[in-house]
Amino acid sequence: MSEDVRVIKKYPNRRLYDTATSSYITLADVKKLVLENIAFKVEDAKSHEDLTRSILLQIILEEESAQGAPMFSCDMLTNIIRFYGNAMQGMMGNYLDKNIQTFMEIQKRLQEQSQGIFSNGAQQPPNATAWSEFVKMQGPAMQGLMGNYLEQSANAFIEMQRQMQSQTRNLFGNFPFPNFAAAGNPFATPAAAAAARPNADTPKDEEGGKSS
Repeated sequence: MSEDVRVIKKYPNRRLYDTATSSYITLADVKKLVLENIAFKVEDAKSHEDLTRSILLQIILEEESAQGAPMFSCDMLTNIIRFYGNAMQGMMGNYLDKNIQTFMEIQKRLQEQSQGIFSNGAQQPPNATAWSEFVKMQGPAMQGLMGNYLEQSANAFIEMQRQMQSQTRNLFGNFPFPNFAAAGNPFATPAAAAAARPNADTPKDEEGGKSS
């Protein structure tokens, strides 16, 4: 592990100990590290298990439960839950990860453009207070935009999944193998698969063949 990564230890009493400052910190302090782009790792004080993801999820849960506009809608959370255990779970995770990175790059460029406008001598903001208020206003606006962006991306991914399944069904449905399109096709509908299976109740003659 890099020496630049701050180690935070989590004790059984749920207290978090920052080894860099030799002091106990709260979840709010961990959130501050995230906002300040400080690399850190949360680990169990005894087993050294990596608990970073669970701590980050706790921060997200608190943010979603706090007053204001949540970033994740019920429909979006429902769709994400449906992907757990799905064959495309890994693809969905990578898809959302890349979309968030793209969104962050867009946000960075918007901020740079805004700073460029106000850095022009002819377009300076009236005073430091006005500039501070302008920056603060971008937070909620970007949060709402981020939620809509992720939801639209997730919906687009789900639609893409449906199209892929439909195309796969059509592809395997044309295979020149008896009953493969249904009985051996994992994408076949339950009715088609049942119709393609041999009838186990058909009586057989003494030689093992089916009676006519």
